[in-house]
Amino acid sequence: MAKVSVYNMEGKEVEKIDLNDAVFGVEVNEHLVHLAVVQQLANNRQGTQKAKTRSEVSGGGRKPWRQKGTGHARQGSTRSPQWTGGGVVFAPVPRDYSFKLNKKEKRAALKSALSSKVAENKFVVVDELKFDGIKTKDFAKVLSNLKVEKALVVISDNDENVVKSARNIATVKTASTETINVFDILKYDTVVVTKDAVNKIQEVYA
Repeated sequence: MAKVSVYNMEGKEVEKIDLNDAVFGVEVNEHLVHLAVVQQLANNRQGTQKAKTRSEVSGGGRKPWRQKGTGHARQGSTRSPQWTGGGVVFAPVPRDYSFKLNKKEKRAALKSALSSKVAENKFVVVDELKFDGIKTKDFAKVLSNLKVEKALVVISDNDENVVKSARNIATVKTASTETINVFDILKYDTVVVTKDAVNKIQEVYA
């Protein structure tokens, strides 16, 4: 089992805890991690792009001139793609880009992403994150104490003071144990997790 230090909000080490190898010590499956990221990005695509083909552009119902004898190239419609105001060749149409990964693949990808952060020493455990009110300055000070800049902060419950204190820091994103995903884990340099959140993740994914 991997041992990691637990820090308080002042950045001082208060204890060490063991991480479950079934969640934080698995062999990294790069293919599944890649699939999970591609799936999330694809599922976020709107797919609403649209352009008109020659059959949808108005006008062009008759030949602009007769087939032979004019000296022009033969033309069947003024709405062909080569004409100004004509339709678009292979025009994009609204479509759904999303695809599915099965549950085992999703879980394996998440475990791989978490394990890679632990292996790189980019996984910081905090005993708790508690604020009396919504204070961005206080949150920034905690990150400074932990020597962390670009971070995904994972908390066990949706604490409004923590979430709103972090909201105005451009390099920080908060997530609960239910909403963490592979894309965010990889996007941010460091994953900062509360001790309660670690226990909850181990309960769900072990």
